[in-house]
Amino acid sequence: MMRASILIFFLLLVGFDTMAQFRRSRASQPAATDNLNYANPAEYIIAGIEVTGLNILDKNAMVSLTGLHVGDKIKIPGDAISNAIRKLWNHGLVGDVTIGVQKIEGENVWLEIKMAERPRLTNFYFNGISKGQESSLKEELTLIRGKIVNDAMLRNTEIAVKKFFVKKGFLNTEVKIIQERDTIATDGIRLKIAVNTNSKVKINKISFEGNENIADGKLKGQMKKTAEHPRFALHRTIIKKVLGFKPRDVKTYFTESYEMSWRDVQEFFGDNVKVNVFKGSKFILAEFEEDKKKIIEHYNSKGYRDAEIVMDTLYNFNKRTINIDFVIDEGPKYYFRNIIWTGNYIHNDKTLNAILGIKKGDVYNREMIQRKLTFNPKGPDISGLYMDDGYLFFSINDVEVAVVGDSIDVEMRIREGDQATINEVTISGNDRTSDHVIRRELSTIPGWKFSRSDIIRTQQKLGQLGYFNPQTIGQNMQPNMADATVDVEWMVEEQSNDQIELSGGWGGAFGFVGTLGLTFNNFSLRNIPHVKKWRPLPVGDGQRLSLRVQANGRNFQNYSISFSEPWLGGRKPQSLSVSANKSISRFAGQGATNWFDLNSVLKVDNITLGLGKVLEWPDNYFTLINSLSYSVYTLKNAPNYIPGCPDCVANSVTFNSTIARRSVDNPMYPAQGSEISLSATFTPPYSSWRNINYSEATPQDLNRWVEYHKWMFDAKYYIALDQNNKLVLEAKAHFGFIGRYSRQTAYTPFERFYLGGAGLAGGFGAFVLGQDIIALRGYDDNQITPPFNNLGSQVRGGIVYDKFGLELRYPVTTGNAATIYGFVFAEAGNNWDNYEDFNPFSMYKTAGFGARIFMPAFGLIGLNWGYGFDPFPLGSTNQRSGAKFQFTIGQQIR
Repeated sequence: MMRASILIFFLLLVGFDTMAQFRRSRASQPAATDNLNYANPAEYIIAGIEVTGLNILDKNAMVSLTGLHVGDKIKIPGDAISNAIRKLWNHGLVGDVTIGVQKIEGENVWLEIKMAERPRLTNFYFNGISKGQESSLKEELTLIRGKIVNDAMLRNTEIAVKKFFVKKGFLNTEVKIIQERDTIATDGIRLKIAVNTNSKVKINKISFEGNENIADGKLKGQMKKTAEHPRFALHRTIIKKVLGFKPRDVKTYFTESYEMSWRDVQEFFGDNVKVNVFKGSKFILAEFEEDKKKIIEHYNSKGYRDAEIVMDTLYNFNKRTINIDFVIDEGPKYYFRNIIWTGNYIHNDKTLNAILGIKKGDVYNREMIQRKLTFNPKGPDISGLYMDDGYLFFSINDVEVAVVGDSIDVEMRIREGDQATINEVTISGNDRTSDHVIRRELSTIPGWKFSRSDIIRTQQKLGQLGYFNPQTIGQNMQPNMADATVDVEWMVEEQSNDQIELSGGWGGAFGFVGTLGLTFNNFSLRNIPHVKKWRPLPVGDGQRLSLRVQANGRNFQNYSISFSEPWLGGRKPQSLSVSANKSISRFAGQGATNWFDLNSVLKVDNITLGLGKVLEWPDNYFTLINSLSYSVYTLKNAPNYIPGCPDCVANSVTFNSTIARRSVDNPMYPAQGSEISLSATFTPPYSSWRNINYSEATPQDLNRWVEYHKWMFDAKYYIALDQNNKLVLEAKAHFGFIGRYSRQTAYTPFERFYLGGAGLAGGFGAFVLGQDIIALRGYDDNQITPPFNNLGSQVRGGIVYDKFGLELRYPVTTGNAATIYGFVFAEAGNNWDNYEDFNPFSMYKTAGFGARIFMPAFGLIGLNWGYGFDPFPLGSTNQRSGAKFQFTIGQQIR
């Protein structure tokens, strides 16, 4: 009886639900629905279906979605009508659906489906965020104009916006999406996405529990991107004496006492306070997850192989800060016991153990194993040993085969495979540079045995060319184990490194002041007559053409042209260079009526021919360049340049030989490697055969043929201080010496050393042509140039100098468009005009900071602030040189 009552009640509910789907319209169709008996459903044949209310959606398609067809038998009221409405709702295409009866004739029924389409998205915009944030956020959203606006779209958009800002540290971001009717499209909706990011959430405190063997500070140090908010630190030893706290109590007391301001602490403790300056830390979930991995990696490196973060809890300290609590299970500390090698037939266990460098009893460190097995940037590794000998298919797996107490046995399972030969080498991405220019730099040659070192070396060489973006140079290797070969595809991205230098102005009484310089670093001489190959100039053969004109009114002019071919003949890396230069410097000399009466002149005309080659020994980073130069120095009314010879003409024929080693990874922002060069310049020893009396000869005769030998040493070393190769330390040392063949001859008045300033021509003194100019920031240009007294009776310029420096760099950007980095520096140097006074430890010291920007079109430009710590001359009671801003132009060697 009970079951029958429940069944009747259920049938009544279904009947009422079905009847509710119909909307009767007595005014228009009274006859159609008056015959319906909702208590006793009747069966009808669908004679027609009419759809109303649609503007965009296809009527036939919507009818097919209902599952109702003309000719079907249905009960009215019945499940067929309810199911049809439910199906339309499930597709989410309409906002309202009703199915009614238009008319009934006998067993036939005509149905009307009334639908209201959901609005469609016509546009969306943001409120409350910046243009930059808006641009980035649009890429994250999947909003497409024309799509139906439904609850799922609104919910997904809100989640996506919040997620975008949570990644940036705005954990309390509020998003409100407002639907606005589009006044142009009647069925369209505009979404206003109002965003209130609120303040960034920062980390108030990080605490650890369960770390018995590694201190909190060590663990916090592993979290590079997740750090506590800045707070003051006290000198624990003194505070312990003042307050009687233990060191840990001092930390606990003051880090939890937020009511006490920093000023209050300073006033209370006075000089007993020591300041630590840190940046505030915002909480970013992705960086937090990475830092958690670093904590575990640190534990693993200390032998705690089973260490894990059992729980991390984040909770609000206040509206703007959160606390993070870690619970750590360190587990036991493990040690290496036995290292077992299997599958090694080429190299014996002794050789492999020597490279692995692990002894029984060493702390277990899985990260070190992986580094020594695969790629070790600081030394040899097992994979390199095999792959440099052609074993490209080599593989090695380390397997823990036994854990006995706190000791672990590790088995190194090796599969040596066959030696691989390079089959095909292809190049992609070189739109401007010819294939042969790249191929001549490759160490991966078809038919050669594969070598991992050759891959690394080739990547360095391609980066040093300057034609391609060093950060995107890569290789795609396709090994073929069946025939023991490998195809190598080198992928490059062209970057423009041609330079233009253009400046101009009016120098008043001196006239026009300006510079025009053009440098084509990937020039092609053979493509000049082939206009169709210009892109937009004849480029692609790796030649270098430079043209430059500089003028400072009548005071100074320089005209130069140079051309170099790095691969003379195209078969071997032998370079040819030719250059010509003409410089004229004028100033107000003896007999001048005013500063603008430029009656003293120095002219220097020079032509140089050079040949160079890449050496294979000691390694292929070495180059040797030999050059022959002829220069003519012409003085007119210049008594202070060469005492006793106001009108002189001097000739100089020199032979220079420079051996250099260059292994930097990036020419514009090197992060590792070195640059070392030793240069020797010789003139013929004219004094050995010239039949003149040097004690009685005139200054003109003494300087007719310049005679000297000159030695220069330059070294720069780069080391990255972080894993991303961004924070880079440059250490450098420079020396220069000028000698003479005979004691009866004086030291040459040309090619001497001028030290000080930004390393540019000009500044202190009258003439800077025909000299070596060396920078020393923080002092005036060319200031440290002896002699410092009796300038009219002695030749100016040093014959021996030294300079040392350190520079710490960090980049802003190293992209194709520009390389920009800031730096701090410290350097010292000095300059002497005789060897009796030479003291390499007596130097002018300076320190400062600055920035450099390199753009392919304009070259390298630098701004330096330097502070000279020493008076001038050194040892005098004069004031220190002090602070100076100085500009630098171009890549400076010294």
